Amino acid sequence: MTDSDLAVIILAAGQGTRMKSRLPKVLHPLAGKPMLGHVIDTVSALGPNRIVVVVGPDMEQVANAAQPHRTVVQQDRLGTGHAVACAKNALGDHVGDVLILYGDVPLITVQTLEAMRATRDCDTKMVGLTFRPSDPARYGRVISNGDHIERIVEYKDASAEERAIGLCNAGMVLGARDVLFDLIARLDNRNAQGEYYLTDVFASAYANGSPAAMVEGSAQEVLGVNDRKELAQAEKILQGRLRARAMADGVTFLDPDTVWLSSDTRFDGEAVVEPNVFFGPGVRVGRDALIRAFCHLEGTEIGTGARIGPFARLRPGSSLSQNVHIGNFVEIKNANMGEGAKANHLAYVGDADVGPKANLGAGTITCNYDGFAKHRTAIGAGAFIGSNTALVAPVSVGDGVIVGAGSTITENIPADDLALGRGRQTNLSGRAKLFREARPPKRAK
Repeated sequence: MTDSDLAVIILAAGQGTRMKSRLPKVLHPLAGKPMLGHVIDTVSALGPNRIVVVVGPDMEQVANAAQPHRTVVQQDRLGTGHAVACAKNALGDHVGDVLILYGDVPLITVQTLEAMRATRDCDTKMVGLTFRPSDPARYGRVISNGDHIERIVEYKDASAEERAIGLCNAGMVLGARDVLFDLIARLDNRNAQGEYYLTDVFASAYANGSPAAMVEGSAQEVLGVNDRKELAQAEKILQGRLRARAMADGVTFLDPDTVWLSSDTRFDGEAVVEPNVFFGPGVRVGRDALIRAFCHLEGTEIGTGARIGPFARLRPGSSLSQNVHIGNFVEIKNANMGEGAKANHLAYVGDADVGPKANLGAGTITCNYDGFAKHRTAIGAGAFIGSNTALVAPVSVGDGVIVGAGSTITENIPADDLALGRGRQTNLSGRAKLFREARPPKRAK
């Protein structure tokens, strides 16, 4: 569903030199998703009829990340006002409001953007977002007159008196298209940076007798990410939000601050997560599941009532049905575990299909890689795989099979067979004693 009255421009052309990274700044991830993706997801909840992302030259990675939305290139980085001007033609025949956001301000909330929209009315052609940080530092200062913005002064251009003001510019702007681009066309670059500041539109609007209103947001949600320290700060804030949302939905975290979630982590209902668990992208947890301490999960579906860990690793492509038990030091990769199946300790199950109620003993491994290609292992319902068994794929183990401990299985096993795949043991009477007697009395160290 779209709202024909709203279009969005996201500025993402910044080089991000302070990140000291080959990866464009807006593509650095938070909770497993690029910052730009967070901004796009948030604004998409408003139902805009189009989203335009402004990128710099040679930023194909950013353009690809913005798809399916349109991108335009700001060939010369001449400031935020110039960046917005570059997006004008990409708005096409849109005649409603335009919302301007930033790809490196990923924590902005839908609620704040909705508050900006609610403030914009027939008498208010433009709205700016402000905030009050504990340390105003080098933020642009907002010179206000009542509930309206008189002008915004960038820190480098501000006087000592202006720098003492605590109300700061968050950068987001909402305005009627015709009014906004008329004001942008009047911008000049007579400032310390020699750039066309988007913020100068507020002084122009005030001078023309149509001052912009302001909405105040929180310092957390307008945090701009310019370096690794700010990236870590944003990650901490976002993790707090994700945990709070999960707990509100019935998930128990025994030590919330030690659990790390991805933006797409999904819990289907009540679940318990013990300390020091990491959820990578693509994890869905079923109702009444228990995730014990020190597990690492990604790309996995966990069924109702499953028990995972401690110290388990679930890798992409894995699907665990209800009441599956995965114990300590077990790794599952691209495998399906049937209802009630168990691998309780020290096992590797990769590229496999394990039937319901099958039991894999300690030390069981599926030998899925031959040095050139991956092969699958099939284990039937109710099969029992003895400890320290190697299943050399491709191989099929039938329903109800019992495999003796220490076996190496290279051939298919029919249902209900008992399979042994190990060398015959030989005991040589008294040879251990003779071996010791033939050696020097003092052992080598």
